[in-house]
Parts: sequence; C-alpha cells; structure tokens
Amino acid sequence: MILTAFLIFLTANLYLFTSLLHIPFPIPAGIFAGLFIFVNFIPSFKKVQGEKNIRIQRGVALLEAFLIATTGSVLVLIAEILHYKELGIPTIVLNSILAFLVLLINFWNGMIRIYLFSTQLGIKWRLIGALCGFIPIANIIVLMKMIKIVSDESEFESDKLLLNQGRSDQLLCKTKYPILLVHGVFFRDFDHFNYWGRIPEELKKNGATLFYGEQQSALSVAKSGEELANRIKTIIAQTNCGKVNIIAHSKGGLDSRYAITHLGCAQYVASLTTVNTPHRGCKFAEFLLSKAGEGLRKTVAATYNAAARTMGDTEPDFLAAVTDLTASACQAFNASCPDMPGVIYQSIGSRSANAAAGQFPLNLSYLLVDHFDGPNDGLVSVDSMPWGESFYEYKPTGNRGISHGDMIDLNRENIDGFDVRETYVRLVSYLKSRGL
Repeated sequence: MILTAFLIFLTANLYLFTSLLHIPFPIPAGIFAGLFIFVNFIPSFKKVQGEKNIRIQRGVALLEAFLIATTGSVLVLIAEILHYKELGIPTIVLNSILAFLVLLINFWNGMIRIYLFSTQLGIKWRLIGALCGFIPIANIIVLMKMIKIVSDESEFESDKLLLNQGRSDQLLCKTKYPILLVHGVFFRDFDHFNYWGRIPEELKKNGATLFYGEQQSALSVAKSGEELANRIKTIIAQTNCGKVNIIAHSKGGLDSRYAITHLGCAQYVASLTTVNTPHRGCKFAEFLLSKAGEGLRKTVAATYNAAARTMGDTEPDFLAAVTDLTASACQAFNASCPDMPGVIYQSIGSRSANAAAGQFPLNLSYLLVDHFDGPNDGLVSVDSMPWGESFYEYKPTGNRGISHGDMIDLNRENIDGFDVRETYVRLVSYLKSRGL
C-alpha cells in the first residue's frame, strides 16, 4: 500500500518533478501512466482469501493510498504556492490539474470497489459517504471510518474462509437427517433474498443438506402448521430421508410445534430447535390489539394482506397471525399442544442491550416490549423463548446486544463477540453429534 501511495503521489505531481529536474514531461509520462494504470488494477498484494475479499481489499488499498498521496500532494501545493515566483504560475496550474485528475481516478476506483463488493458498509454508511462527500473534514473522517469497516470485513471473511478450508473434510454439519429452516411471521422464503442471510451457505460449506419451510408470511399458527406439515411430507417422499431436523425462527417455532403435535409429523421430525420463538406469547401484542380500534385493525390488516398477495401469498391473514402471538393465545396453545415423544425439543434466544442495538424496523418495539414483557430482543421477551430440554441465551456484548433479526443474519452484519454463522455451525454440529 505504501508503494502504491508513492507511485500515485509521483504520478500526481509528475509535471512539477519533471520541471524541477528539467526533464521533458513526455519522457517519463508514458512510464508513470503505465504504472498508474497497473496500481489501479492491482494496488495490493496482501494475502486474503476469496475473490470478493480480494476486490474489497484492493478497494481499501486504493483509498488508503489516496489519503496518503492526497496529503503529500497538498503539502506539495503549499510549497508550490510559497515558491510561485521561482516555479511560475503555469507550472503550478498544470501540476495541480494533473494531481487533481490522478487523485480523482484513484479515489473513485477505490470507492466503486467497496461500494460494489462490501457487505458491512450497508445502506447506512453508503448514504453517509454520499452525503458527506463534499463536506470538508467530515468527508475525510467518514472515509477513514469506511476504510476501517471494509478492512475489518475483509480480514474477518478471509479468516472465515481459511477456517472452513481447514475443516472441510470434517463435514461438521452433515447430519443424519436434513435441516429444515422455517421462517417467522411477515417474511417469505424468497429466491433472491434469503431470510437466513449468510447462514445457509455456511452450513452447506460444512456439509449440511438444507430445505426451507416455504409457508406463507402471515397465517394463523394452525394454517401455517398445515403448510409446514405438507412441506415436511413432500421432502420425506421426494428424498427418502425418513426425518428432518427443524430449526425454526420466531413464529415458525409455534407453526412447527403445531405440525408435529396435531398433523402427524412427529414421526417425521427428529428434532425441533426454536430460535427466539415467543412460546409464551407477547403481552405487548395483546396490548396493541386491545387498544387499536376495529377500524384501525381492519385497515392495517387489509394493507398488509394486499401487499403480501403481491409478494406471492395466496391467503394472507395479518390479524390471525398477530392474534396467535399474544400471551393469552400462546397460553391456550401450550395447553393444547404438548411435546411429542421421540422428538427432541430445544431452544436458543438472545436479547438486545437497548432500543438502538438492533436495526430498523425490528428495534422499534424494544421499549414497549421491555415495559410489558421484560428484557427482549426487540420483539420477543427472553422469558418467552425457552422450550424443550435446553435453552441457551446469547447475551449482549457491550452496548450492542443481539436482536431478533441478528439471530437470522437478517442484516448480514458482522457483530463483535457474536458470529451468527458459526453459531449455526455449532448448533447443527451438535445435532450431528447426537446422531440426528
């Protein structure tokens, strides 16, 4: 990176240096133009794993070189101004134009690379970068922050790739029965946006066979359970796998329990692991439904149902889905839906540290849930999550915590102290160790 910065700096100020050395500008111009093109294609030879990471790291190298070369060029410009009589105004102007163009190309080359290939910048930092781009001082501070984010991302993903390469022959996630991932309410299993983020690919890299629930986004627990039961039986018939291991997030855990207990799926399910599932319901949901007038409830339901139909749902029922998540509904559900012999039930969950810990919009209800239900992940209280023979809680690290969406990698965010992909690798590896 230092060599890249030095070459960019020399190219940017080539007109001045050739003038001082009394060398005709065209003689070194071609050589340095070639070097400049080269370093803009391959600015860094730092060892990173993965094609995407190489592109990200090269973007980082270009931006770091830009900061160094720009600092040097500014100092050169100051020196030029102080000695303008000896250098002459035309030399200063021509060198400044060349420096501006060279540094501009260098900057945009780096920015385009990180904007295109970085996951961790997200929408937030992309917008901040765009808004602060023309604000002096602020643009440098933001650029340095973006470089830090993307550099950390590159190193993290490189380590992740090395980890998987080193254990590829262990097939940690090659369970006896395939994994069925069951989504929660108000989402679908889309082809181009995976509800489970980067988790499925990580499991596959470690030997897992995966299927998805594919139930509609908003139905009653009973109707979602019917769709899941049909899906499970289809998987069994098509693959001859005998059983599945279900990992279900949020309402998907209730849907799965219904399918197992009431729809004959106990014989087809080896284990059910629920993730941040409101087994004891949500008091805050009950409060909202009780305070909202009938007109408002119908309006909100009709708006959601109409939107859901455009996304592929055939019979969305917003009110039925929300009602089944209330504390009183879940109390009745638990009484009528006992665990079935032969199926292993277990659960995991998490909590946010504060309302700002999660990302919009799943963090909006944190304070309301905290008031009615206690410590929570932004939507579901910790007290509501445990079910089965064991429960493990992922607790906050510092002021961040782990939100409802974080537990399914919804925002594809690398969180300090919590590797969501490795969490699921360990979870599925545990199922394998139990012969499931």
